[in-house]
Amino acid sequence: RNESSLASTLKTLLFFTALMITVPIGLYFTTKSYVFEGAFGMSNRDSYFYAAIVAVVAVHVVLALFVYVAWNEGSRQWREGKQD
Repeated sequence: RNESSLASTLKTLLFFTALMITVPIGLYFTTKSYVFEGAFGMSNRDSYFYAAIVAVVAVHVVLALFVYVAWNEGSRQWREGKQD
């Protein structure tokens, strides 16, 4: 049971690590090219600034989701261990 708990924790950590790398970078380039320069017609310099803000917000959202999932997983394991 302890090994399955460790494997579950590792899978969660790897999943959120992948999200932390791909989501902000993907949103940065997508919003810079298609949203700010394409749809809004901003200059290259302004689009860098606003795309960076979007990427920072994305990092905070991913971190908040990680904390939420980790908190719920920890409390679930604590409840299961307490009932035994």
